Amino acid sequence: MRNGRPPIPLAWAFVVAMALVAAFAPPSSAVADRTDTGRSNVDLVNPFIGTSGESDTEYGGMIPSTAPPFAMTRWSPMTRQNYVSHTPYHYSDTKISGFIGTHQPAIWMGDSGYVTGMPGVGSVKTSVDDRALPFSHADEHAAPDRYSVLLQAGSGRTLKAELTGTSRVGMLRTTYPEGTDTNFVLQATRSGITGNVHVDPAAREITGYNPDRQDSNLGPFKASHFKGYFVARFDTAFDSYGTATGAALHEGQDDRTDGDLSAYVRFPSGTRTVQVRIATSFISLPQARANLAAEAPDDRPFEQIAGKTRAQWNEKLNRVNLRGATADQRAIFYTSMYHALQYPSENSEHGRYYSAYDDQVHSGVSYTGYSLWDTYRAENAFLTLFAPERINGMVTSMLHDYREGGWLPMWKNLTETNIMVGTNADSVIAEDIAKGFTGFDRKLAYEAVHKDATSPPDKDTELAYYDRQEGTPVEARAGLTTYKQNGWVAADHTAESASRTLDYAYEDWAVAQVAKAVGKTDDAKMFLRRSANYKKLYNPATGFMQARNLDGSWAGDESGWTEGDKWVYTLDVLHDVPGLIDLMGGKKKFASWLDSYFAGGHNNHTNEPSHHAAYLYDDAGQPWKTQAKVREIAAANYANRTDGLSGNEDCGQMSAWYVLSSLGIYPVNPASAKYAVGSPFFDRAEVQLPAAERPLVITAKGAAKNPYIKSLSLNGRSVNQPVLSHTDLLKGGKLRFTMSDTRQSWGS
Repeated sequence: MRNGRPPIPLAWAFVVAMALVAAFAPPSSAVADRTDTGRSNVDLVNPFIGTSGESDTEYGGMIPSTAPPFAMTRWSPMTRQNYVSHTPYHYSDTKISGFIGTHQPAIWMGDSGYVTGMPGVGSVKTSVDDRALPFSHADEHAAPDRYSVLLQAGSGRTLKAELTGTSRVGMLRTTYPEGTDTNFVLQATRSGITGNVHVDPAAREITGYNPDRQDSNLGPFKASHFKGYFVARFDTAFDSYGTATGAALHEGQDDRTDGDLSAYVRFPSGTRTVQVRIATSFISLPQARANLAAEAPDDRPFEQIAGKTRAQWNEKLNRVNLRGATADQRAIFYTSMYHALQYPSENSEHGRYYSAYDDQVHSGVSYTGYSLWDTYRAENAFLTLFAPERINGMVTSMLHDYREGGWLPMWKNLTETNIMVGTNADSVIAEDIAKGFTGFDRKLAYEAVHKDATSPPDKDTELAYYDRQEGTPVEARAGLTTYKQNGWVAADHTAESASRTLDYAYEDWAVAQVAKAVGKTDDAKMFLRRSANYKKLYNPATGFMQARNLDGSWAGDESGWTEGDKWVYTLDVLHDVPGLIDLMGGKKKFASWLDSYFAGGHNNHTNEPSHHAAYLYDDAGQPWKTQAKVREIAAANYANRTDGLSGNEDCGQMSAWYVLSSLGIYPVNPASAKYAVGSPFFDRAEVQLPAAERPLVITAKGAAKNPYIKSLSLNGRSVNQPVLSHTDLLKGGKLRFTMSDTRQSWGS
C-alpha cells in the first residue's frame, strides 16, 4: 500500500466492541448450510464487497470483475476513469460509460494497455461523459463468471448488457431496445495517449492498440515498445462505421492513429442482440487473434464461455465447505477466496510473454501484479495451500524478471515500480522451498536472493530512495551499504530506514533458508547472524524500535517508518519472536506491552504490518488473547457490504488473512512453513487442498459462541502448542478443536 492513511479515531473502539459482540453471536437460524441448499459456493460470492468506502481511496479498491482465477485481463463495468488511486468502478456512481478490459492490479497502481467498449442507441456518442448511461443497482448482477446490468437509454428504453470473460478475452452480449438505431463504441486511448484503431467491415472487426502504461514514470525500465493490443470481433455485420477523437466523429474512416481515440460501428435496422468478443494481448495483434481462437472461438456461445469460467471458479471455491457460518460469513469467506485467487495475474499468453524489463518477447511463463511487500505475509501462503499448481510458475516468472531486469521484483506492475521497501521475493522463495516446491531453478533462485542481500542498488550512497521517487535505478535493498556497515540502514542517508532495517533482518533469515537448501552452509550462517540486526534498532530506554543515524545516534522516534509507526514496527520481527520477547523483558512484560498496543488503538488492520500482531500472544504464553483478538479484528474489518473491507485489498493480502484466520491458522513467519494457531470461526470446514493426501476436516463445535480453545488434536494426536506445520495440513484428516466460552490454558 501507499495511501497515507489517517490515524484510527478513538471512536473506533466502540465500533470494535460492537463488532466483537456480533462476532460471538450465534448464527442466524434462517441460514442453511451449503450442504442443505446444494448451491455452488460461486453463488455465495459478493463481488461488490470492497467497491466503496468512506473516501475514494481508503477502502477495498475492488471491482466487480468477471474472469477466471489469475486472469490476465479482468472485465468490469466502468463508472469512472481509472488511474493511479482510482479503479474503474465505484459503487456510489450512477452511470456506466463502458465495459473495460483492465490490467490494473490494485487501487494504488496504474492500468496498462486497457480497452473499453460501450453499446449505445440513437446517435453515436464517443466521449466518455456523452455515452454514459444511468443504471440502478437493483438492475445489476455480479458473479465471478458473469456480470449483467440494465442501462436506461432514455424515453423509457432499456439496454441490457451481459459480460463474461476468459483470461485474455472478454465477451459482451448486448440486447438493444426494439425500434432503435444501435451502435457500439470501442475506445482505444484517452487524451494525451496516441494509439491506433482499424475497422474491417468484412471481418466484422475493430483492432488496434493502446500504449498507455500509467506507471511508466516509475522505475528504470521504460518499455518503449509496450502496447496493449486488442481484436474486437462482432457477430453482426456493420451498417456503417468510423473513427473518433474525443467527441468528434470521422465518418467512414477505417483507420486512425491519434490520441483520445475510438472507433464506432452501427448495426442494421432491426438489430436486437449483438455479441462482441474482445481479445487482448501484450505481444501483438496476431497473438490477440490467437488468444481469441484459443479461448473464445466464434462457434462458442456466451453461455458456454461463462460456464467454463464458472467451472474454473467452482474448482477452487467448492474445495472448502462450511458449516456453522452465517450467510454474511459465507459471503465474506468465498468473496475473500475470489479476491485472493486473482493475484498475481497471468502475463504470458499460451507459452510466450512480453517482458517490460527488456522490451522483448520470450518463451515461458510469466505473472505480474506482484505486490510483494503486502502479499509475502499471507497471500503466498494461501496460494501454496489453494493453488499449489501455480507456485512453480510464479517463482519461475520472478526468476525470468531477474534474468531480464537484473533483480527479483519488488512491486511488479508489468515491470519494476520501486514501490514499497524490502526484497520480499526472498521470503516467497524461501517459503516455497520450505514447503517442498521443486519445479523451479533453485540455484538461480539462490543467485537472485543472494544478490538482493549483498549488492546495494546503484547510487545507494547518493539517493535517499523516497516513496515513488522518479529517475531511480531498481531500488532493491536501498541503504544496504550502511546496513552492511553498521547493521542498520542509516536514517540520515536513506528514507524509511527503520522499516528497511527490520525488513532486511527478516529477509536475511529467509535468504539463509535458501542458502541451506542449496548447500551454502557458510552463507547460511552469515545471513543468520545478520538476521539478528533487528536488535540494533531496539532502544531499551523507550521500549520501542527506533531509527538510527549513521553515527549510531537515535533519530526521531517517529521517523524512518513505512506505513506504520514505532508501535507497529516494534513487533516487526517475524523470524525471531522469542528473541524479540527476550529483548523486551520476557513473556509477561511482552504480553503486557501487547495489551497496551491493542488498548491504545495502535493495531491498524487496514495496513499489512499489523496483520500478524494478534498472533504474537501465542508466543507470549497467552494464546487465549490471540483467539479473542483474531475474532475481534475479523468482525471489525470485514463485512458483507460494499464497504466491507476496511483497507485496500492489496492483491489478495487482506482476504488471505481472513480465509486463513477463519480456518484457525496464520503464517506469522511465512518462510518457516509453520502456522500460528488462532481461533476457527466455524463449526466445521471441510477443505480439499489440491496437494493434500485427503480432505482436511476442521471441526470446532460451537465456534460462533465459543472463541477459546480447550484442546486440539490432529488425527487423534494431541496438539499442545499453538503451532501447526504445512506438512501437518497437507496430510489431511481431522483437525479437531474443542471450544469454550471462557479462556483456557491450552497452548500456554
